[in-house]
Amino acid sequence: MSKLAPFDDLLKQYHALAHHHDPILRDRLFDAQSWLKARMIHTHSDLFEQPQYRLMTDYFLNRLYGGPDFDPLAAQIERLLKYAHKVEKLVPDNAIKTGMQSISLAILALELDEQIALQLLKDYPVDTPITDEMMRQTLIQLDQKAQRLHQLALLDDLGKALDKYMRSFVMYTAFKMAKGPVMKHNFELMYHFIDEGFRAMKPMKSAEAFIKAFTHKEREIVEKVHAGHPDPFY
Repeated sequence: MSKLAPFDDLLKQYHALAHHHDPILRDRLFDAQSWLKARMIHTHSDLFEQPQYRLMTDYFLNRLYGGPDFDPLAAQIERLLKYAHKVEKLVPDNAIKTGMQSISLAILALELDEQIALQLLKDYPVDTPITDEMMRQTLIQLDQKAQRLHQLALLDDLGKALDKYMRSFVMYTAFKMAKGPVMKHNFELMYHFIDEGFRAMKPMKSAEAFIKAFTHKEREIVEKVHAGHPDPFY
C-alpha cells in the first residue's frame, strides 16, 4: 500500500463537510473561526508573543486552525495521489507522515468548527455577532468535550513528531533537495505546507514544549466550559 493512501481518507473527510455546498454555513464557519482564533490569541498572548514562537504561532493559526481556503491544497493532494510513486521517491517518509498529521489536524479543526457554526445557525439569527456567552452556550449544547480533548492529544503527538523528525539535518537536506522536482510536478502547495513546519521549528528549542504549553491551557478551558464556569475562556 502507498504511504500516501491515508490522504485519500482525509480528502473524503474534508469533502464530506457541509459548508462546501452551503454559502450561509460557510460564512458562519468563517465567523466562528475568526472568534476562536481571536480567543486563542488573547488566551495564549504570553506564549505567542515570544519571539522564538512567532513562526510556530502563525503555523498554528493559519494552518492547523482554519487558515486560508483549504480547497486549493485539497485539489493538489488529490492530484498528488495519482503520482504517489513519484512523490514517495522525492519526499522523505517522515516529512510525509508529519505533513499528514498536520493536514489531519487542520481537517479535524474544520469539522469541529463546522459543528459550532451549524449550532449557531440553529440558535441565533444568521447575522448575530458572536459573543463569549453565545460561544459558551453553543459549546455546552454541542458537548464536544471528548472530541476537543482528542484534538489536543493529537496536537501533543504532532509536537513530538516535529521534534523527532523535523530537526533532522539529514531529512531537511533531503526535503530541500526535493524542491526542484516537486515544483516541476506542480506540488508547490503541499511542499510549502510541510516547509512551513520546518521553518517554524528553526527558532525554537522544542516544538513539543510550545505545544504542551498551548494544550495545557486549552484543556483547562475545555474543563471550565463543561463545568459550567460563567467565564471559561480567559
